[in-house]
Amino acid sequence: MNTDSYHSISALAQLGIFVGLLVLLSVLEHFFARRHQANTLKRRLGNIGLIVASTISAQLIFPMATVALTLWAEAHGVGLFQVIHWPVSLEILLCLIIFDFAIYWQHRFFHMFPLLWRMHRVHHSDLLFDACLGIRFHPFEIVLSKAYKLAWIALLGPSVIAVIVYESLLLGFSLMTHGNIRLPLKVDAALRMLLITPDFHRVHHSVHREETDSNYGNILSLWDRLFRSYRAQPRDGHIGMMIGLPYFRSASERNLGALLIQPFRNVKIIPDKEHA
Repeated sequence: MNTDSYHSISALAQLGIFVGLLVLLSVLEHFFARRHQANTLKRRLGNIGLIVASTISAQLIFPMATVALTLWAEAHGVGLFQVIHWPVSLEILLCLIIFDFAIYWQHRFFHMFPLLWRMHRVHHSDLLFDACLGIRFHPFEIVLSKAYKLAWIALLGPSVIAVIVYESLLLGFSLMTHGNIRLPLKVDAALRMLLITPDFHRVHHSVHREETDSNYGNILSLWDRLFRSYRAQPRDGHIGMMIGLPYFRSASERNLGALLIQPFRNVKIIPDKEHA
């Protein structure tokens, strides 16, 4: 198959996962909600507007999709994986582990450095926790994330199938781990031994800084345990915890225009409570 064929497969796979999971999770959130929270059309439109703006920005700055770069690297023998011959299934597994490790540190860097945090705090300023939050990222963050991912693809030179599988899983988990879904405690405990669950990730969206700076994982939970950023439960409990940041909490902050200019705005810093 040519580049256009692989690109179409990747785009259709991600679109199917996005639409299908968003609909499914919306239904599950209605009948099996972990927290009772009032959603608004204004919030949903703001979040959807962000993903549209982010997608357009990323395509304009990086017209070469991840699939195209993967095929180019394969054709020119670029990347560590190009000098090793192994089963496709093993390469897919290794890509999952390596890329998930890379995205864990990308996420952590966005919390560590003030300039990056200004972009990422748009994601954290949402006052609700549900699947819709899984697509709420500022265009600046999406562009940097794509550049970071392209760099890893150039370094590794993985197969196109491995890249499509990982990107599909990353999108799916971004939606699922932000789901406002009530899982039985024993099921959650078993799943989080390997994977990120909604209760696992919800801690990361706490208003308390020490909890915001924890549980960075995207798919695999082992990175938080390995690098000591794991926090099992929020101190205020999943029902009573406050979602979001201590600032950007007014209704006027929820429209698309306010979200787009948020990285340029300064906030009053309260020691040990707010980020720089």
